[in-house]
Amino acid sequence: MIPIKTESAWRGTSDCRNCGVRDMVLFADLNEQDFKLIHAPIDDLVYRSGQSLYDESDKALGVFTLRKGLVKLVRVTADGRERVVRVLFAGDVVGLEALATGHYDSQAVALSEVSLCRIPLDVIHQLGANSPRLHRKLMEKWQSALKQADDWLAELNFGSARQRVRHFIYKMHEVSEDGTATLFGRDDMGAMMDLKLETVSREVTTLVRAGVIEPLDKQGRRYKVLLPALLQEN
Repeated sequence: MIPIKTESAWRGTSDCRNCGVRDMVLFADLNEQDFKLIHAPIDDLVYRSGQSLYDESDKALGVFTLRKGLVKLVRVTADGRERVVRVLFAGDVVGLEALATGHYDSQAVALSEVSLCRIPLDVIHQLGANSPRLHRKLMEKWQSALKQADDWLAELNFGSARQRVRHFIYKMHEVSEDGTATLFGRDDMGAMMDLKLETVSREVTTLVRAGVIEPLDKQGRRYKVLLPALLQEN
């Protein structure tokens, strides 16, 4: 963990030039007077694939701006099953709900190696109370998060099983930086797309046999997308 001084974050020096703190996410509209209100460090964090950022119901230490990689949000159902409710991409805010409740309502798990900035809640609350610019940005991000969640679920629950699986793989390919698609458990994928585990596995296997995608690991989590145009077909 590398503490990032506020002065560095504002000036865009060091690694902050490419992080979400200044340009991409919550602090984009703030001026120097706003940044003088900050008295806590912003932490630069890296998590390996499979590591948990936080667990469901944990007391929140801050919100995260996702600079690089993929994060899945997981909730446990009443019968003890885990379900992926959303996938977050670079530029998204992780743990936004903590600003209202002080706790996280899902578990956040890195789907790949991720780089994030953690902004303490005290910083957000103080700026929110004193800066209309941050309050406006927070409302915009909250609305955007809700819309993205709705769009994500709507897109993955429309069409045939074949279309849903192909659209999901294409979406994961679209946000990757190396031409791959990072998937996760077939049961989680099935729950998101309202499909049976066996159906998801069969459709993925069909794509492999057709030469549309190529597995890159034994776990069936990472695939090289060879014919992305075919994933967009209806």
